[in-house]
Amino acid sequence: MAIQDAPKEGDQYLTLQLGDEHYGVEILRVREIIGLLDITRLPEVPSFVRGVVNLRGKIIPVIDLRMRLGMPALTYDERTCVVVLDLKSEAESGFSQVGCIVDTVNEVRHIALEAIEPPDCLGGTRSEDFIHGLAKLPESGLVVSLLDIDSLLSIALLGSADTTLKEQAAEAV
Repeated sequence: MAIQDAPKEGDQYLTLQLGDEHYGVEILRVREIIGLLDITRLPEVPSFVRGVVNLRGKIIPVIDLRMRLGMPALTYDERTCVVVLDLKSEAESGFSQVGCIVDTVNEVRHIALEAIEPPDCLGGTRSEDFIHGLAKLPESGLVVSLLDIDSLLSIALLGSADTTLKEQAAEAV
């Protein structure tokens, strides 16, 4: 995603943490933040897909965001939570929401457009496919990677070779 497609002036982000790394998700995409639920495991899905949950009658996939980003898995603790996100296109994945397990949620922050740099400084890595910008937070000196949730969670990444995640979820629940 090019910087001109990046969020407009005045956008707010939910900042979250995976280890020592800080990430941001557009707040308008966040449906809710919940504690860990019982997750129904699914066969033959990528290791970062933890399974599905029944959230008030709606089946949603749950991924471990740490594992999706290539970080080692950790034991979940009292700060671990699930951020339920709205996806833009249900047609691509079959789902309108997805849950992302994160180490901790920090805060909602306003990040001005001028504080966001395009990810092209990453040198053409695959990270550019799902990071739409890098935000510099002057008061703390932190750099927050702003995630493109739809690219990060596309059906090509969530589906398995033989059946779709949606079909497996329907069978599991």
